[in-house]
Amino acid sequence: MSISGVGQNYYQNNVTSVKNKKNMNGTEETGGIRELTEAEEMAAFKKEFYAELDRIPRDRTIANVAVNISEEAFKNMKADPKYREQMLSVIRRDMTGSVAPAPDCSLVITVGATAKDYRADGWSVNNDSEFYARSQDSFFKKTSGQKDRNKELLEEYLEKRTQVKRQQQELLDENAVKAEQERSRLAKAWNSERQMAAASNAYDANVMTETVADGDSLFD
Repeated sequence: MSISGVGQNYYQNNVTSVKNKKNMNGTEETGGIRELTEAEEMAAFKKEFYAELDRIPRDRTIANVAVNISEEAFKNMKADPKYREQMLSVIRRDMTGSVAPAPDCSLVITVGATAKDYRADGWSVNNDSEFYARSQDSFFKKTSGQKDRNKELLEEYLEKRTQVKRQQQELLDENAVKAEQERSRLAKAWNSERQMAAASNAYDANVMTETVADGDSLFD
């Protein structure tokens, strides 16, 4: 079986080599090298082609992009490396080019059996029903959903941080109230003790005065 295109690397790295081994009777069993099936070669080709697409950056005006590739296109690209490179080139051109005049557009790229079948269609994100209808079974798709999720995560983080700060402030306020209440309680207790001490001193002084007065009358 011949190996062509990007499938060659996958073939070299993934053939199954069965080494000599001994069976339960002590004799050796020998095996050979299993070649990849056509389906495995195609799966390897598609995997590497997908990796190539994933490395192409989107222009900032493209919010969503999808690439539809027919099975016939995959077969022809696998058989003809020049056709594969040609398709990658035009896909890269359209994914990295500015889509004017809309600031945020959705792009659907179609790759067919021949170069004549290639096309790229774009819509404003305000009319994305067409994009999602055409990209349901796309081989490759990137949307602004990841950006939206990152925005959601940032908003969640900021909200949690706000909640933590609010809780910390509430705890500080609660501690401050408790500290003020304790200070007030201690102040009242101290004032009460001072008043009691003053009353006790006054009482003792009054008793002493009365005792002295009574003593004076005894000596009269």
